[in-house]
Amino acid sequence: MSESGPSVDPAEAERLIAAAFPEAYDELCAYAGILASKGLEWGLLGPREGSRIWSRHIANSLALVDVVGQGLDLADVGSGAGLPGIPLALARPDLRITLLEPLLRRATFLNETIADLGLSERVRVERLRAEDCDETFDVVTARAVAPLLKLVKWTTPLFLPDGELVALKGSSAEDEIADASSYLRHAGMVATIAELSAVNGLEGTRAIRVRMAA
Repeated sequence: MSESGPSVDPAEAERLIAAAFPEAYDELCAYAGILASKGLEWGLLGPREGSRIWSRHIANSLALVDVVGQGLDLADVGSGAGLPGIPLALARPDLRITLLEPLLRRATFLNETIADLGLSERVRVERLRAEDCDETFDVVTARAVAPLLKLVKWTTPLFLPDGELVALKGSSAEDEIADASSYLRHAGMVATIAELSAVNGLEGTRAIRVRMAA
């Protein structure tokens, strides 16, 4: 599995996600519209990503819906256009989500988007790098931010000792775990790979989960 997304008609991908998440569909549709307009105009998604908003970006993010426990505090590191944090917030109203994004342009986009979607009461934006955040969270997520070794070094203070890192990865997952194995072992942490899919009929993705060893 990979994050490249399947070759599927955008309308069919939207239909499948609407059927799987009917209670969140209207809000997901509004967010997809923001990505397709402002997200592309501001350069937060690549110019060829417009046709893959549902099948790649939203579907990958929603693959975490059943991974994250109930009622938790979650930080989305390097949130960018809000992936996976905003789709998770829309599908999981029990979560309290902090979007960590150091770049002004992206942080501005995120603040405007959560206001437009009515998420401001339980989603906030912090214009910070992960390593400059002094809070701790139950779960830390990341998508297309950095190789696992760098990501773990940046985020460990955010989720230890009792939380976990869930990093969306594609086919590179095994190699990234191998590259980080020495650091993880010395830090007393363990990394595992989860095969995830939000919706039948759409290609899934993979996540590396990192936590303290039992």
